[in-house]
Amino acid sequence: MTTLRIYPIPAFRDNYIWIIHNTASAVAVDPGDALPVLNYLQTNKLQLDAILITHHHNDHTGGNRTLLERFDVPVYGPGQEAIPTVTHPLQDGDTVSLPSLSLTLAIIDVPGHTSGHIAYFGSLPGAEKKNVLFCGDTLFACGCGRLFEGTPQQMYQSLQKLADLPEDTLVYCTHEYTLSNIGFARTVEPSNSDLQQFEQHAKQLRDHNQPTIPTNIAAEKMCNPFLRCNQPEIIKTVSQYAGKKLNEPLDIFITLREWKNNF
Repeated sequence: MTTLRIYPIPAFRDNYIWIIHNTASAVAVDPGDALPVLNYLQTNKLQLDAILITHHHNDHTGGNRTLLERFDVPVYGPGQEAIPTVTHPLQDGDTVSLPSLSLTLAIIDVPGHTSGHIAYFGSLPGAEKKNVLFCGDTLFACGCGRLFEGTPQQMYQSLQKLADLPEDTLVYCTHEYTLSNIGFARTVEPSNSDLQQFEQHAKQLRDHNQPTIPTNIAAEKMCNPFLRCNQPEIIKTVSQYAGKKLNEPLDIFITLREWKNNF
Protein backbone atom coordinates (compact mmCIF):
# COMPACT_ATOMS: atom_id res chain seq x y z
CA MET A 1 0.00 0.00 0.00
CA THR A 2 1.36 3.39 -1.01
CA THR A 3 2.06 5.73 1.90
CA LEU A 4 -0.06 8.87 1.90
CA ARG A 5 1.63 12.24 1.93
CA ILE A 6 0.09 15.34 3.46
CA TYR A 7 1.63 18.42 1.89
CA PRO A 8 1.13 22.07 2.89
CA ILE A 9 0.65 24.44 -0.03
CA PRO A 10 1.24 28.03 1.15
CA ALA A 11 -1.47 30.48 0.11
CA PHE A 12 -2.14 34.19 0.69
CA ARG A 13 -0.16 35.58 3.61
CA ASP A 14 -0.27 32.70 6.08
CA ASN A 15 -2.74 30.02 4.91
CA TYR A 16 -1.98 26.38 4.25
CA ILE A 17 -3.97 24.34 1.77
CA TRP A 18 -3.46 20.70 2.71
CA ILE A 19 -3.11 18.14 -0.07
CA ILE A 20 -3.54 14.49 0.93
CA HIS A 21 -2.22 12.25 -1.82
CA ASN A 22 -0.59 9.04 -2.96
CA THR A 23 1.24 8.65 -6.27
CA ALA A 24 -1.90 9.13 -8.39
CA SER A 25 -4.79 10.70 -6.48
CA ALA A 26 -5.22 13.77 -4.29
CA VAL A 27 -7.72 15.47 -2.01
CA ALA A 28 -7.55 19.21 -1.28
CA VAL A 29 -8.47 20.55 2.16
CA ASP A 30 -9.73 24.16 2.31
CA PRO A 31 -8.45 25.36 -1.09
CA GLY A 32 -8.83 29.10 -0.75
CA ASP A 33 -6.83 29.61 -3.95
CA ALA A 34 -6.99 27.28 -6.95
CA LEU A 35 -3.78 28.21 -8.77
CA PRO A 36 -1.20 26.77 -6.32
CA VAL A 37 -3.32 23.61 -6.05
CA LEU A 38 -3.44 23.22 -9.84
CA ASN A 39 0.32 23.80 -10.04
CA TYR A 40 1.00 21.15 -7.40
CA LEU A 41 -1.31 18.63 -9.07
CA GLN A 42 0.31 19.20 -12.45
CA THR A 43 3.88 19.04 -11.14
CA ASN A 44 3.22 15.79 -9.31
CA LYS A 45 0.94 14.29 -12.02
CA LEU A 46 -1.98 13.92 -9.62
CA GLN A 47 -5.72 13.61 -10.22
CA LEU A 48 -7.95 15.59 -7.85
CA ASP A 49 -10.60 13.25 -6.42
CA ALA A 50 -12.36 15.39 -3.78
CA ILE A 51 -12.39 18.69 -1.90
CA LEU A 52 -12.87 18.94 1.87
CA ILE A 53 -14.11 22.21 3.42
CA THR A 54 -14.13 23.03 7.14
CA HIS A 55 -16.06 26.33 7.05
CA HIS A 56 -17.38 28.98 4.72
CA HIS A 57 -14.72 31.72 4.86
CA ASN A 58 -13.41 32.65 1.42
CA ASP A 59 -9.76 31.94 2.23
CA HIS A 60 -10.89 28.32 2.66
CA THR A 61 -13.39 28.05 -0.20
CA GLY A 62 -12.33 30.62 -2.81
CA GLY A 63 -10.62 28.12 -5.12
CA ASN A 64 -13.54 25.70 -5.34
CA ARG A 65 -15.20 27.00 -8.53
CA THR A 66 -11.98 27.09 -10.54
CA LEU A 67 -10.99 23.60 -9.38
CA LEU A 68 -14.46 22.30 -10.31
CA GLU A 69 -14.03 23.69 -13.81
CA ARG A 70 -11.10 21.29 -14.21
CA PHE A 71 -12.21 18.36 -12.06
CA ASP A 72 -15.72 16.94 -11.64
CA VAL A 73 -15.34 15.94 -7.99
CA PRO A 74 -17.44 15.89 -4.82
CA VAL A 75 -17.09 18.81 -2.43
CA TYR A 76 -17.63 17.90 1.21
CA GLY A 77 -18.40 20.61 3.75
CA PRO A 78 -20.46 21.71 6.75
CA GLY A 79 -24.18 21.16 6.37
CA GLN A 80 -24.94 24.06 8.71
CA GLU A 81 -23.27 26.67 6.47
CA ALA A 82 -24.32 28.02 3.07
CA ILE A 83 -21.46 27.14 0.71
CA PRO A 84 -22.76 27.02 -2.88
CA THR A 85 -20.10 24.61 -4.16
CA VAL A 86 -20.64 21.96 -1.47
CA THR A 87 -22.25 18.84 -2.95
CA HIS A 88 -22.09 16.64 0.15
CA PRO A 89 -23.22 18.51 3.32
CA LEU A 90 -21.96 16.92 6.53
CA GLN A 91 -22.81 16.91 10.20
CA ASP A 92 -21.38 15.51 13.40
CA GLY A 93 -20.97 11.74 13.26
CA ASP A 94 -20.95 11.47 9.47
CA THR A 95 -18.03 9.86 7.68
CA VAL A 96 -16.32 10.65 4.39
CA SER A 97 -14.93 7.74 2.41
CA LEU A 98 -12.06 8.50 0.03
CA PRO A 99 -11.52 5.16 -1.75
CA SER A 100 -8.64 6.30 -3.96
CA LEU A 101 -6.65 7.08 -0.81
CA SER A 102 -8.00 4.15 1.26
CA LEU A 103 -8.94 6.80 3.82
CA THR A 104 -12.08 7.35 5.88
CA LEU A 105 -12.59 10.51 7.92
CA ALA A 106 -15.09 11.11 10.71
CA ILE A 107 -16.85 14.46 11.03
CA ILE A 108 -16.72 16.40 14.30
CA ASP A 109 -18.88 19.50 14.79
CA VAL A 110 -16.67 22.27 16.18
CA PRO A 111 -18.67 25.52 16.14
CA GLY A 112 -17.13 28.70 17.49
CA HIS A 113 -15.03 30.34 14.81
CA THR A 114 -18.09 30.02 12.57
CA SER A 115 -21.49 28.65 13.48
CA GLY A 116 -21.22 25.42 11.48
CA HIS A 117 -17.47 24.72 11.47
CA ILE A 118 -16.52 21.02 11.16
CA ALA A 119 -13.30 19.03 11.51
CA TYR A 120 -12.18 15.81 9.83
CA PHE A 121 -10.54 13.04 11.89
CA GLY A 122 -9.17 9.67 10.80
CA SER A 123 -6.25 7.26 10.68
CA LEU A 124 -3.91 7.03 7.72
CA PRO A 125 -3.81 3.60 6.08
CA GLY A 126 -0.70 1.45 6.32
CA ALA A 127 1.48 0.11 9.10
CA GLU A 128 1.87 3.35 11.06
CA LYS A 129 -1.87 4.12 11.38
CA LYS A 130 -1.19 7.78 12.17
CA ASN A 131 -4.20 9.69 13.48
CA VAL A 132 -4.82 12.96 11.66
CA LEU A 133 -7.07 15.95 12.29
CA PHE A 134 -7.96 18.66 9.79
CA CYS A 135 -9.45 21.35 11.99
CA GLY A 136 -9.52 24.52 9.87
CA ASP A 137 -9.54 27.58 12.12
CA THR A 138 -10.73 25.95 15.36
CA LEU A 139 -7.54 24.68 17.00
CA PHE A 140 -4.24 26.31 16.04
CA ALA A 141 -0.74 25.47 17.19
CA CYS A 142 -0.72 27.14 20.62
CA GLY A 143 -3.97 28.98 19.90
CA CYS A 144 -7.55 28.88 18.71
CA GLY A 145 -9.66 30.76 16.18
CA ARG A 146 -11.41 34.04 16.76
CA LEU A 147 -15.11 33.86 17.57
CA PHE A 148 -16.77 35.39 14.53
CA GLU A 149 -20.14 33.64 14.78
CA GLY A 150 -20.18 31.15 17.63
CA THR A 151 -20.25 31.68 21.37
CA PRO A 152 -17.33 31.29 23.77
CA GLN A 153 -19.07 28.28 25.30
CA GLN A 154 -19.36 26.64 21.87
CA MET A 155 -15.67 27.19 21.15
CA TYR A 156 -14.65 25.96 24.59
CA GLN A 157 -16.68 22.78 24.10
CA SER A 158 -15.31 22.31 20.57
CA LEU A 159 -11.74 22.53 21.85
CA GLN A 160 -12.52 20.05 24.61
CA LYS A 161 -13.76 17.60 21.97
CA LEU A 162 -10.48 17.91 20.09
CA ALA A 163 -8.42 17.64 23.28
CA ASP A 164 -10.11 14.30 23.95
CA LEU A 165 -8.76 12.81 20.71
CA PRO A 166 -5.77 10.42 20.95
CA GLU A 167 -2.69 12.33 22.02
CA ASP A 168 -0.68 11.19 18.99
CA THR A 169 -3.20 12.82 16.63
CA LEU A 170 -1.42 15.13 14.19
CA VAL A 171 -3.10 18.55 14.07
CA TYR A 172 -3.35 20.08 10.58
CA CYS A 173 -4.74 23.58 11.03
CA THR A 174 -4.77 26.12 8.22
CA HIS A 175 -2.73 29.14 9.33
CA GLU A 176 0.91 29.74 10.22
CA TYR A 177 0.17 31.65 13.43
CA THR A 178 2.42 29.59 15.69
CA LEU A 179 5.12 32.08 16.74
CA SER A 180 2.56 34.81 17.36
CA ASN A 181 0.46 32.39 19.39
CA ILE A 182 3.49 31.28 21.39
CA GLY A 183 4.27 34.91 22.23
CA PHE A 184 0.84 35.25 23.79
CA ALA A 185 1.02 31.86 25.49
CA ARG A 186 4.33 32.74 27.16
CA THR A 187 2.79 35.94 28.51
CA VAL A 188 -0.06 33.92 29.98
CA GLU A 189 2.06 31.04 31.30
CA PRO A 190 5.68 32.25 31.55
CA SER A 191 6.91 29.32 33.65
CA ASN A 192 5.87 26.63 31.16
CA SER A 193 9.14 24.92 30.14
CA ASP A 194 7.42 22.83 27.44
CA LEU A 195 6.27 26.06 25.84
CA GLN A 196 9.79 27.51 25.94
CA GLN A 197 11.16 24.43 24.16
CA PHE A 198 8.38 24.56 21.59
CA GLU A 199 9.21 28.20 20.88
CA GLN A 200 12.85 27.33 20.14
CA HIS A 201 11.78 24.50 17.85
CA ALA A 202 9.22 26.68 16.02
CA LYS A 203 11.76 29.47 15.51
CA GLN A 204 14.23 27.03 13.98
CA LEU A 205 11.58 25.78 11.58
CA ARG A 206 10.52 29.29 10.53
CA ASP A 207 14.15 30.38 10.14
CA HIS A 208 14.36 27.69 7.44
CA ASN A 209 10.95 28.64 6.00
CA GLN A 210 9.48 25.34 7.21
CA PRO A 211 5.91 24.96 8.54
CA THR A 212 5.47 24.60 12.30
CA ILE A 213 2.45 22.41 11.58
CA PRO A 214 1.43 19.72 12.22
CA THR A 215 1.72 19.63 15.95
CA ASN A 216 -0.11 16.95 17.91
CA ILE A 217 -2.75 16.82 20.61
CA ALA A 218 -0.21 15.92 23.32
CA ALA A 219 1.89 19.00 22.52
CA GLU A 220 -1.17 21.23 22.44
CA LYS A 221 -2.29 20.01 25.85
CA MET A 222 1.18 20.88 27.20
CA CYS A 223 1.53 24.28 25.51
CA ASN A 224 -1.77 25.72 24.28
CA PRO A 225 -3.29 28.05 26.90
CA PHE A 226 -6.79 27.57 25.49
CA LEU A 227 -6.54 23.88 26.44
CA ARG A 228 -5.02 24.69 29.84
CA CYS A 229 -7.69 26.82 31.51
CA ASN A 230 -7.41 24.75 34.70
CA GLN A 231 -3.68 25.42 35.22
CA PRO A 232 -2.81 27.49 38.33
CA GLU A 233 -0.44 29.92 36.58
CA ILE A 234 -2.95 30.62 33.82
CA ILE A 235 -5.74 31.11 36.34
CA LYS A 236 -3.50 33.58 38.18
CA THR A 237 -2.41 35.65 35.17
CA VAL A 238 -5.88 35.72 33.59
CA SER A 239 -7.40 36.80 36.91
CA GLN A 240 -4.82 39.58 37.13
CA TYR A 241 -5.70 40.67 33.60
CA ALA A 242 -9.43 40.65 34.45
CA GLY A 243 -8.88 42.49 37.72
CA LYS A 244 -10.91 39.92 39.64
CA LYS A 245 -10.60 36.34 40.81
CA LEU A 246 -11.72 33.81 38.20
CA ASN A 247 -12.00 30.10 38.91
CA GLU A 248 -14.22 28.39 36.35
CA PRO A 249 -12.43 27.10 33.24
CA LEU A 250 -15.09 28.61 30.94
CA ASP A 251 -14.64 32.04 32.57
CA ILE A 252 -10.90 31.69 32.17
CA PHE A 253 -11.37 30.77 28.51
CA ILE A 254 -13.68 33.72 27.81
CA THR A 255 -11.23 36.21 29.34
CA LEU A 256 -8.26 34.51 27.67
CA ARG A 257 -9.88 34.85 24.24
CA GLU A 258 -10.69 38.53 24.89
CA TRP A 259 -7.09 39.10 26.00
CA LYS A 260 -5.74 37.44 22.87
CA ASN A 261 -8.02 39.61 20.70
CA ASN A 262 -6.30 42.69 22.10
CA PHE A 263 -2.78 41.30 22.45
